[in-house]
Order: sequence, then C-alpha cells, then structure tokens
Amino acid sequence: MSIIAQHGEVFIILACLFGFFMAWGVGANDVANAMGTSVGSKAITIKQAIIIAVIFEFLGAWLAGGEVTNTIRKGIIDPELLKEDPQLLVYGMLAALLAAATWLLVASMKGWPVSTTHSIVGAIVGFAVAGLGAAAVDWGAVGTIAASWVVSPLLAGTIAFTLFKSVQHLIFEAPDPFAAAKRYVPMYIFLVGFAVTMVTLTKGLKHVGLDLSFGASLLLAILAGLAFAALGVAMERRVKASSRQTDQFGFSGVERVFGVLMIFTACAMAFAHGSNDVANAVGPLAAVISVVQTGGEVEGAALVPWWVLVLGGGGIVVGLVTYGHKVIATVGTGITELTPSRGFAATLAAATTVVLASGTGLPISTTHTLVGAVLGVGLARGMAALNLRVIGTIAMSWLITLPAGAGLAILFFFTLKGIFG
Repeated sequence: MSIIAQHGEVFIILACLFGFFMAWGVGANDVANAMGTSVGSKAITIKQAIIIAVIFEFLGAWLAGGEVTNTIRKGIIDPELLKEDPQLLVYGMLAALLAAATWLLVASMKGWPVSTTHSIVGAIVGFAVAGLGAAAVDWGAVGTIAASWVVSPLLAGTIAFTLFKSVQHLIFEAPDPFAAAKRYVPMYIFLVGFAVTMVTLTKGLKHVGLDLSFGASLLLAILAGLAFAALGVAMERRVKASSRQTDQFGFSGVERVFGVLMIFTACAMAFAHGSNDVANAVGPLAAVISVVQTGGEVEGAALVPWWVLVLGGGGIVVGLVTYGHKVIATVGTGITELTPSRGFAATLAAATTVVLASGTGLPISTTHTLVGAVLGVGLARGMAALNLRVIGTIAMSWLITLPAGAGLAILFFFTLKGIFG
C-alpha cells in the first residue's frame, strides 16, 4: 500500500503519458482503417478524411466511449488476486499501455493494419501471466473477446456482401442506373443516420447525464435518420448524370451519388470507431487512476473521468494527423479495387458491426471488422478481385500482434517492478 501512497502522482503522470502514446497508436493505425475505404474509393481526399476523422473520432471518444472501457479495464484479470498487492495492477496496466503502443508504432511504420484491441488485450494477458500466474487471467472473458475477433470480420463481411449485392440489384442492374441511384440512395443514408444515432443515445450519453428510454432513443434515431436522408437528397440534386462517351453504362454519375454517401459513412465510421477504440487507450489508464485515488482499492468502482476520454480523443487525433497515411494506403487500395459504391457498402457494414458491438460492450477489433467488410465487397465480385498477397501480409501481422503485445508487456512489467520496488 505504501508504494501507491509514495509514488501515486508519478503513477498517474506515467499513466497519462503512456495512455496518450497508446491513443496516438490507435489514431495512426486504426483510424486509418476507418478512413481507408473513403480515400481508396476517391470519394474524399486524404486532407478531407483527416478533417472528418478529427471531428468525429473525438466526438465518438468523448460522448460514447464509456461503455467498452469497463470491459477492457475490469474484464480480463481477476481482481481478487490483486487485493494484497494493488501496486502490481498499476505496474501491469502501465506496462500494457507502453507495450501495445510500442507495437502499434512498429506496425504503423510498416503500414500494417493491426488490431489495437488485440495489442492491448495481449499485453494485459502477458503481464497477468508473468506477474501473477495463469490463474489470474479470466480465460472465459479472454475467450469471449477472442471469439469476437472471428465473429466481427465474418459479420461485417456478410453485411457488406449483402449490401453490395443489394446496390448491384437495385441500382446497377436497373434500366436507368442514375435514376435508380437517386431513388434508393436516401434509404441507405437513412440507415447510416439511424445506426449511429441509436448507439450514441442508448450507450454513449449516459455518463454525460442524458439517460433516455429505449423507445425515446428509437424515435429520435428514426428522426435523425430522416434528417440525414433529407440532407443527402439536397446534396444529390447537385449531381448530374454523366454524358462522357467513355462511360457506356452511365455508371460514373451513379458513383458520384455514392461519393456523396461516402461522406456520411466516413463520419459514421469515425464516430463509431472513436466510441469503441478509445477504450484501448483509456481503459488501463482509468484502472491506474482508480487504484491510486482509492489508496489501493482494486475493486473501487470508478467512472471514467471526462478528461481521460478527452485525453484519449486528443491522442487519437494526433496519431492520425502525423502517421495515418501509411495504413490508409494499405486498406484503401491494397486489398481490392474500391469505387464509392463498394467503399460505401464496406464502410456501412463495418460501422453497423461496430455499433452493435459498442452497444453490447464487447471490445471488437475495428481493423478486423473493416478488413472483413472490404473482403466481403471484393468477394461479391469474385476471388479475382482480391489481392491475396496483401491479404496474406495482413493475416501474418494479425497473428504476430498478440505475442508481440504480451512479450513487450512482460519486459516492461519487470522493468517497472524493478524501478519502484
């Protein structure tokens, strides 16, 4: 107990620094996934993507980031085993943050889209096994999280496949694709507005003091979806049908309509991502603050302080602006050729999956979700549309992530233990 009383302020400062570094990694690696489809399909420029992400990632982290944070912070280690030595939890969470952030730095420099959720969970498991023994880990909780890494790409891939097939059937195979696009695209915009508003109201705004009933949230989400759709219709009116000789099918005008839609899905994805993935940076940070402020109570129920979510959101933004472009290139152009309509299907599918996961408090990987969605869109056009070499490299980097996070966490854990005794 005396170690926490003696070095409490140092621990909080270190936690804030390492948490910011981790949030930087989330921005450099994961946010790039969220924006990759929009930039890859040329619906928006990289500069526009960064502006959209800066605003919506920050809002998602701040307004809707509280729910998943609890799973990352409390769900993996059995707190009973740390009651005698609460300082071990502090060392472990600091080590986990630093380990995951270091691995994300390496991956971002290489342009690999790895999972920040994988990184932090691997790091927490690594420290727990090294510092407390395998019995300290709640393997059931780890199993649930691991299952979500398989479920999320499958679910997102299936939704993306279905969405893109519906776009092909309703719009591209219509006698006049441009008229069909103008008719059906508002419906897709409604879905985007509805999904994002729903998660914000049901899960996100509780810790801001706004706790609506499910029915009220549903009604507001429908109204928000209709408002988004009306705005989309107004923007669509400016898009004219293509008269280019090279465009024999009349699809370039249709793709421009989807370009308008990609702006909505980019905002949705950034918001959903901010709400889900800020937990990877601020979950361990909140655990350290909680232990120090309660004088060593491991189970002291701590609400995530608002300034911690702001710190996380700020780190994400800095990471994207400084290093995001490398992973954007891999996701946007490396896996399969994207057009605005394909990018839209992938992004909406991924956003929907993230929204569902955020609502249930399950820390899924946005990376796996989005890559799964892009694969789903590629598969809708046949295996030949996929770049299998890039997919192999991505799969390889996913496999390395868990052991890399765990190994680095063990190293940093023993270093911190040695420094503070």
